[in-house]
Amino acid sequence: MCRDFVRAALSAEGLGRLADTAAVCTSELVTNVHRHAGGDVHLRLAVEEAEVRVAVYGGGSGRPAPRRSGVWEVGGRGLFLVTALADGCGVTEAGPPGKGVWFTLGRFPNRGGGGGP
Repeated sequence: MCRDFVRAALSAEGLGRLADTAAVCTSELVTNVHRHAGGDVHLRLAVEEAEVRVAVYGGGSGRPAPRRSGVWEVGGRGLFLVTALADGCGVTEAGPPGKGVWFTLGRFPNRGGGGGP
Protein backbone atom coordinates (compact mmCIF):
# COMPACT_ATOMS: atom_id res chain seq x y z
CA MET A 1 0.00 0.00 0.00
CA CYS A 2 2.76 2.51 0.89
CA ARG A 3 4.76 1.85 -2.25
CA ASP A 4 1.63 2.18 -4.39
CA PHE A 5 0.87 5.53 -2.74
CA VAL A 6 4.40 6.81 -3.41
CA ARG A 7 4.35 5.55 -7.01
CA ALA A 8 0.96 7.17 -7.71
CA ALA A 9 1.87 10.45 -6.01
CA LEU A 10 5.11 10.81 -7.97
CA SER A 11 3.40 9.94 -11.24
CA ALA A 12 0.74 12.57 -10.52
CA GLU A 13 3.53 15.14 -9.96
CA GLY A 14 5.08 14.30 -13.34
CA LEU A 15 7.92 12.37 -11.72
CA GLY A 16 7.09 8.94 -13.11
CA ARG A 17 10.76 8.30 -13.91
CA LEU A 18 11.45 8.25 -10.14
CA ALA A 19 8.36 6.24 -9.22
CA ASP A 20 9.79 2.71 -9.47
CA THR A 21 12.98 3.51 -7.57
CA ALA A 22 11.01 5.35 -4.90
CA ALA A 23 8.55 2.44 -4.63
CA VAL A 24 11.35 -0.10 -4.08
CA CYS A 25 13.09 2.07 -1.47
CA THR A 26 9.78 2.79 0.27
CA SER A 27 8.92 -0.89 0.39
CA GLU A 28 12.29 -1.74 1.93
CA LEU A 29 12.04 0.95 4.62
CA VAL A 30 8.43 0.13 5.51
CA THR A 31 9.29 -3.56 5.80
CA ASN A 32 12.31 -2.76 7.97
CA VAL A 33 10.32 -0.50 10.32
CA HIS A 34 7.46 -2.99 10.53
CA ARG A 35 9.75 -5.94 11.31
CA HIS A 36 12.10 -4.27 13.74
CA ALA A 37 10.16 -1.44 15.37
CA GLY A 38 6.69 -2.97 15.54
CA GLY A 39 3.51 -1.00 15.99
CA ASP A 40 2.14 1.50 13.52
CA VAL A 41 4.15 2.67 10.55
CA HIS A 42 3.90 6.32 9.47
CA LEU A 43 4.95 7.53 6.02
CA ARG A 44 5.80 11.06 4.90
CA LEU A 45 6.40 12.02 1.28
CA ALA A 46 7.71 15.46 0.36
CA VAL A 47 8.18 16.61 -3.22
CA GLU A 48 10.57 19.52 -2.89
CA GLU A 49 12.20 21.80 -5.44
CA ALA A 50 15.32 19.69 -5.92
CA GLU A 51 14.43 16.31 -4.48
CA VAL A 52 11.84 13.83 -3.34
CA ARG A 53 12.09 12.76 0.29
CA VAL A 54 10.35 9.76 1.81
CA ALA A 55 10.49 9.10 5.55
CA VAL A 56 9.08 6.10 7.40
CA TYR A 57 8.54 6.32 11.17
CA GLY A 58 7.87 3.71 13.81
CA GLY A 59 8.53 2.91 17.44
CA GLY A 60 11.47 0.96 18.76
CA SER A 61 14.75 1.89 20.35
CA GLY A 62 17.36 0.37 18.05
CA ARG A 63 19.27 2.20 15.35
CA PRO A 64 18.92 0.70 11.85
CA ALA A 65 22.14 -0.36 10.16
CA PRO A 66 22.92 -2.43 7.07
CA ARG A 67 24.08 -5.94 7.86
CA ARG A 68 25.80 -8.66 5.93
CA SER A 69 23.46 -11.42 4.85
CA GLY A 70 24.51 -14.92 4.01
CA VAL A 71 24.19 -16.08 0.43
CA TRP A 72 21.12 -18.19 1.18
CA GLU A 73 19.37 -15.79 3.55
CA VAL A 74 16.05 -14.46 2.29
CA GLY A 75 16.21 -11.07 4.03
CA GLY A 76 18.67 -8.56 5.39
CA ARG A 77 19.52 -6.63 2.23
CA GLY A 78 16.93 -3.84 2.36
CA LEU A 79 19.13 -1.06 3.69
CA PHE A 80 21.88 -1.99 1.22
CA LEU A 81 19.35 -1.66 -1.61
CA VAL A 82 18.18 1.73 -0.37
CA THR A 83 21.79 2.92 -0.02
CA ALA A 84 22.54 1.78 -3.57
CA LEU A 85 19.41 3.21 -5.21
CA ALA A 86 18.83 6.48 -3.35
CA ASP A 87 20.80 9.70 -3.60
CA GLY A 88 20.79 10.00 0.18
CA CYS A 89 19.46 8.11 3.20
CA GLY A 90 19.67 8.15 6.94
CA VAL A 91 18.01 8.05 10.33
CA THR A 92 16.21 10.85 12.15
CA GLU A 93 15.40 10.84 15.83
CA ALA A 94 12.50 13.29 15.62
CA GLY A 95 9.15 12.45 14.14
CA PRO A 96 5.83 10.87 14.81
CA PRO A 97 5.98 8.45 16.64
CA GLY A 98 9.70 8.54 17.23
CA LYS A 99 12.62 7.51 15.10
CA GLY A 100 12.43 7.40 11.33
CA VAL A 101 14.42 6.24 8.34
CA TRP A 102 14.45 8.28 5.15
CA PHE A 103 15.77 8.49 1.62
CA THR A 104 15.99 11.17 -1.04
CA LEU A 105 15.97 11.03 -4.83
CA GLY A 106 17.10 14.00 -6.89
CA ARG A 107 14.40 15.41 -9.16
CA PHE A 108 16.88 16.30 -11.88
CA PRO A 109 19.70 14.33 -13.52
CA ASN A 110 23.07 14.96 -11.89
CA ARG A 111 24.41 18.21 -13.28
CA GLY A 112 27.48 18.15 -11.09
CA GLY A 113 31.08 18.10 -12.22
CA GLY A 114 31.32 14.36 -12.75
CA GLY A 115 33.87 12.68 -15.00
CA GLY A 116 32.00 13.33 -18.26
CA PRO A 117 32.62 16.08 -20.83
